[in-house]
Amino acid sequence: MVIVDSLRCCYCGGCVSVCPVDALTLAETRLVVNENCTECENCVFACPVGALYLEGRAPNPRASTLKPRYDVVVVGAGPGGAMAAYTAAQAGLDVLLIEKRQEIGSPVRCAEGVGHDQLVQFIEPDARWIAAEISRVEITARVNDNARTWHAGGGRGYILERRVFDRVLAERAARAGASVRVKTAATGVIREDGRVRGLKIHDGTRKVEIETSIVIAADGVEAQVGRWAGLDTQLPLRDTMVCAQFLLAGIEIDPTCTYYTISEEFAPGGYVWIFPKGEGKANVGLGVQADLPRRADPIELLTRFIETQPNLARGHAVTLVVGNVPVALPPARLVGDGVMLVGDAARQVDPLTGGGIINAMIAGRLAAQVAAEAIAARDTSANFLARYAEAWRKARGSKMERNYRLREKFPPAQRTDERFVHAFMLATK
Repeated sequence: MVIVDSLRCCYCGGCVSVCPVDALTLAETRLVVNENCTECENCVFACPVGALYLEGRAPNPRASTLKPRYDVVVVGAGPGGAMAAYTAAQAGLDVLLIEKRQEIGSPVRCAEGVGHDQLVQFIEPDARWIAAEISRVEITARVNDNARTWHAGGGRGYILERRVFDRVLAERAARAGASVRVKTAATGVIREDGRVRGLKIHDGTRKVEIETSIVIAADGVEAQVGRWAGLDTQLPLRDTMVCAQFLLAGIEIDPTCTYYTISEEFAPGGYVWIFPKGEGKANVGLGVQADLPRRADPIELLTRFIETQPNLARGHAVTLVVGNVPVALPPARLVGDGVMLVGDAARQVDPLTGGGIINAMIAGRLAAQVAAEAIAARDTSANFLARYAEAWRKARGSKMERNYRLREKFPPAQRTDERFVHAFMLATK
């Protein structure tokens, strides 16, 4: 029987095309070998990355291109991780930025909206990764068949192309001196006397151990690195939004306006969004509070909502995005000895809107700045790294905590209340 090394496999599908007995099936990011396999080895020879082999005959791993030690290792090449790597490299540190997927920025799990004033703190807008420029907001609160709508100037904002934007941020980190590796996954931390001293990594061909002074964990909502390091990163179910989104093409929509619908019928505990992405296209999605009863799964709820909107119902879904968003208070500890949490891993998401791109970039920059100070002081203890947690709270965290308390003040059934809608509108700007 042919064995698949899932960490090495890039899911190109070339092996499927040369199999004479239909023993291989490519299911997006999962290659399946069935009982038809005759061990002819056609697939083994056709694999460009050496991910297939006969049972008992595993190939020898290639030599790793990673160094045995870095000052800082950043796990996750989203906006927060890329900003951390860029900032740390600019400070003269030896930085490794790793991404477990083979393509930075994909798959996109985001509605992709940002404000102009927030974005330009980090990078100048570029037409390569801007799908639409936004100037207006429309919010509708629906209770059964009754609806009220509010309009406001939303300030200047953008809907991004995250597939391009994230890669540009990683490229900038590389130009600043960071080493960037894709298809490279953290599989554990190395701890000594409770202190993180390094990472266990699978670099696409073999398992290696890397020493480092500090790990910046920007590994998303799953937050595995923090958990391995002894931090409590479990997300309460009630503070989790379960989301689904289509990129609809062939629709009619104002390309300068973002639309939100608060509705217990279609998005209990959350809301529906419509974010334009250029002429005739939009991200249309919704989030549902995970612990609330619902009549259907988010994809079905989203489909039902679209069917009620004549301007959307004629559209065609060309992309499906699903995922979870934390809308919670931060973990009790954002740092440990030798480790800091950034972005979704640190729950640095607005509890009202679910927006997290700019928050992650702010946190990534702050974490890297503190990392440089800690390494210069030869003190990477949790006590020293707590400067990052305090800086985050002053910069953004206290506002996120206020928004969480406001969300708690209005239970899901009361979020069509005009007071909540106005607070939500302010948070979207």
